[in-house]
Amino acid sequence: MPDNPRRPSLDAILAVTRTRVEALKRRAADLERRAAAAPPVRPFQEPTDEVGLIAEVKRRSPSQGDIRTDLDPVQHARAYVSGGAVAVSVLTEEAHFGGSIEDLERVAAAVRVPVLRKDFILDELQIMEARAAGASAVLLIVRALAPDTLQRLARAAAAWQLATLIEVHSASELEPALAAGPGAIGVNARDLSTFAVDLRGAEAVIRDVPSHVAVVAESGIESRADVERVAAAGADFVLVGTSVARQKDPEHAVSALTGVKRQTRRKG
Repeated sequence: MPDNPRRPSLDAILAVTRTRVEALKRRAADLERRAAAAPPVRPFQEPTDEVGLIAEVKRRSPSQGDIRTDLDPVQHARAYVSGGAVAVSVLTEEAHFGGSIEDLERVAAAVRVPVLRKDFILDELQIMEARAAGASAVLLIVRALAPDTLQRLARAAAAWQLATLIEVHSASELEPALAAGPGAIGVNARDLSTFAVDLRGAEAVIRDVPSHVAVVAESGIESRADVERVAAAGADFVLVGTSVARQKDPEHAVSALTGVKRQTRRKG
């Protein structure tokens, strides 16, 4: 697929993130103090006999453009939980996704389920920021991090009692992801270089994840049939953003995707 000149590259997104991290350094002591004083995290549920749904607060994205610019994060998050979501993901990247750390803080205070900070995490300061805002987990993206940095950030998250969802797109990324000791592996059907979605490729990667590690299927989940499809490959959870965030009735949108039975697990 040809490049869209209006779509930022992953490198461009990471460059903006590095600027944000530099700004956080001035607040390092305050972030550490607030993170240390934060209440206990809410643990993510273990896989059950049904595919768990993680619903995302998301206003826009580089691939979709505007999704729901008037989205109220608290109203959406509460609707997601009422619809059966087992956790809420909050995009906190502002420049390209329209999110904020304040969205995360408000959602974490408004719902009782665990909340995932979804962002481009490059530094422990962002992990402390997530902990201070009430997150229970952070996303770490293999493609954005050198293996030693990935392991260092995974250790930092654990030290702050946060779970890690370590995201891969290809089978070649599984080894460093597993070496970092993830709470769960996220298999993103979207290629962050081209923004193209390949569910078939994601299914193949899901099947390669050892059965003792929980798997979250990410991106390209639009319908119940899509949930059933990734469940057949061995997904324990699905993370759904655009298809529920854009709806006028997000509670119903989430409910329509829940209740799908988990299938036989992957290889041992």
